Amino acid sequence: MNAKAMTIFFVLFLTACVTVNIYFPSSAVQKAADEIVDEIRIERGKKQEPKDKIKQEGMLIKESLLSLLTVSEAYAQINIEVSTPAIRALKDTMRGRFQYLQPFYLRGAIGENKDGYVEIRDIAGLNLKEKSDLQNLVNQENRDRQSLYIEIIKANKFGNEVLPQVQKIFANSWRDKSMAGWWIQDDNGQWRKK
Repeated sequence: MNAKAMTIFFVLFLTACVTVNIYFPSSAVQKAADEIVDEIRIERGKKQEPKDKIKQEGMLIKESLLSLLTVSEAYAQINIEVSTPAIRALKDTMRGRFQYLQPFYLRGAIGENKDGYVEIRDIAGLNLKEKSDLQNLVNQENRDRQSLYIEIIKANKFGNEVLPQVQKIFANSWRDKSMAGWWIQDDNGQWRKK
C-alpha cells in the first residue's frame, strides 16, 4: 500500500469511528428556560444586577484549561433560539401580567404545577370579582405559556413530540424560581409551600 492510499484508509477509518449522537439538548433548554423565567419575573423598571465580569472571565479560562487537559466527547455547540419576534412578544406579555399574578401567589390562591402551568389552588378567601379576575389571568397565562413552549419548539426545529420534555423543563424553572411561601407541585402531584 502506498502512502496516499494509507492516508485515505486512515481518514476513512477515523471518520467511521465517530458516532454522532443526536439528542434533545435538555441542559441547553433548561438554561434558556431559567433565563426566560428570570426575564418574566423581573419587576418592571428594576434593572438586573450586573454580572461579575472578572468572575466570568476566570470561569472561561478555567473551562478552557480543563477542556485542553481532559478527553471528552465532541458535541456541537447547542444554542437554543429564544429570541424570535413571537417569543419576545410572549415574554413581554407575560412580564406585564406577572404583577397581577404575584398577589395571588402570595395569598396561596395559585401555584406552579408539575406540567409548567399555573394552577388555581385555593380561592376560599377571594371575593367574586377576585375569583373572576384570577380565572381570566390564569387562562391567559397558561395559554401564553403553551404558546411559548410551542414557539421554542418551532424556533429550534424540534419535533412536536418534545413538548412534554419542554413543559417539564419549564416546570422545573417556574418552581425553582418561585418565592418562599408560594405553592409548588412536585413531580408526584403533591402540593407544598416552597
